[in-house]
Amino acid sequence: MEISVSERAISVPAEWAPQKAIWTAWPADADEWNGELETPRRDVAAMVRALSGGNTVRLLVNGAEAEASARVSLGGAADIVQARYGDIWLRDTGPVFARAPEGAIALRFKTNGWGGKFDLPDDATVGDEIAHLAGKPIRRFDFVLEGGAVDHDGQGTMLATRQTLLNSNRNAWTKEDAEAALQEAFGAKKIIWIDEGLLNDHTDGHIDNIARFVAAARIVCQSPVGHDDPNAETLNEIAAKLESATDASGRKLEVVRIPSVGLYFNARGEISPASHLNFVIANGVVVVPVYGTRNEGLAIEALRGVFPDRKVIGVSSRGLLGCGTAGGGSFHCITQQEPA
Repeated sequence: MEISVSERAISVPAEWAPQKAIWTAWPADADEWNGELETPRRDVAAMVRALSGGNTVRLLVNGAEAEASARVSLGGAADIVQARYGDIWLRDTGPVFARAPEGAIALRFKTNGWGGKFDLPDDATVGDEIAHLAGKPIRRFDFVLEGGAVDHDGQGTMLATRQTLLNSNRNAWTKEDAEAALQEAFGAKKIIWIDEGLLNDHTDGHIDNIARFVAAARIVCQSPVGHDDPNAETLNEIAAKLESATDASGRKLEVVRIPSVGLYFNARGEISPASHLNFVIANGVVVVPVYGTRNEGLAIEALRGVFPDRKVIGVSSRGLLGCGTAGGGSFHCITQQEPA
């Protein structure tokens, strides 16, 4: 079932609202992971176990080998479901679950492989498959958008980067074009624009690596760590922009800064877009990616102050971050919440 775009505007609940399920996927194509699946699978399994206590985790598996591996690794910690997908980045390729006057729906956007860089079979259709598995009607939009490119406060304020949304490799939008599209698709009342994301981010600067709503009128971003933090100038510019911004209701934003990962090299010696902000907010828990750096404990403690009513757990995400063209993201990138 599909819904006319011309119908009344919808709203996307904030990520911290009660959730019915969290959708994620099991690494299944070794070619997408430098020929080695064990390491990213270990990270996904650890994330699922951290979420499973108070959450229903629906784990997509692609093929018999992937299903057998997931069942051995996770047992009953997840609801394992066969589906076809290119890779596991469901934040970007999956549906965005929303509410409309007629009830819960799934928003579907076009995909183009993150600006033509990673065009994989079934990435364009997995969002439809998840919507059908969830039993949600689809509202379809004729433009390219990845879910990790926007963040919501549940009250009409959105965050996005110009680097992603205004990139000529997506829709060739002007700022006005983008704002009109987000108003139509999400019921957005105000967009807070950040210029750019982290260095070497495969996604062209997705917002979920650099700034996240954690409550109404409250945002977390990062502070540089070390004299060699490659994103120091960018992180300070982000904080300055947010500190001068207001939300859709005119409230000045409270900006909380946590330590960044700092200079981080992957296994190939490349500077990687590692970020503690790629966390997942779920029922009763926040799962935070960590990378074995000396300041990760400080970041976890800072986030415990941000989420006093949730358990904040640091889980290694080095395997998901990967190297070369493999990986490049973390836990928020591979999940999509379905609101209760």
